[in-house]
Amino acid sequence: MSSSVQRKRVRKSPDARRAEIVAAATQVALTEGLECVTLRRIAEELTVRPGLISHYFPSVEDLVAEAFGSAASAELERLVPEAAGAETATLRLARFLAHTAGDAYDAISRLWINARHLSRYRPVLRDRVAEQEAAWRGRLEGLIREGVERAEFRTPDPFVTTVQILVVLDGLGAHANTDTTGHPEAVARMAVTTAEQGLGLPPGALDLPDGPAPDREPPATPTPA
Repeated sequence: MSSSVQRKRVRKSPDARRAEIVAAATQVALTEGLECVTLRRIAEELTVRPGLISHYFPSVEDLVAEAFGSAASAELERLVPEAAGAETATLRLARFLAHTAGDAYDAISRLWINARHLSRYRPVLRDRVAEQEAAWRGRLEGLIREGVERAEFRTPDPFVTTVQILVVLDGLGAHANTDTTGHPEAVARMAVTTAEQGLGLPPGALDLPDGPAPDREPPATPTPA
């Protein structure tokens, strides 16, 4: 006589379920755009009812903002991690700049373009964009101030130098939706050149010792707990 064993349904904790929803929304935002983050779409991704998504995010605007914030925060942690260990500020800045080019960085650049456009009409997203801009500015400025304290960098105003670097990166990132393969090397290296000049470094000082960093995988979404 054959018998069937009923699988026991595992109920996820609220924190785990919320993390799962945010991870799915972040992936959709990165690959398809923030406009595609809807309660129904994320429910389909997770094969659950839309009502479950709305239980954690009653407003889709909150979910859209969370998806953007999650992706931007994760990328910042990869590019400029807080824990530096024994690494010099110069090496950390060189690594950051090396990773701000190529297909992998283009994905997060497209998301920033998308978020800044939509934030004109979505106050919750606008607040999250401002929060992330401040976080990126603060992290990079902290790295530059560390380099100044260690006598690696020379700049009269770390904040201004930080803004100059980020403005150049934003300008280059504005072309993420178009073909950027034809950029001359001088244009592709504009952020590096700006940083070297603003920090009193000789040309090539912010090149990685082993040459350009290999292109990375696209930004990963947070793993649910």
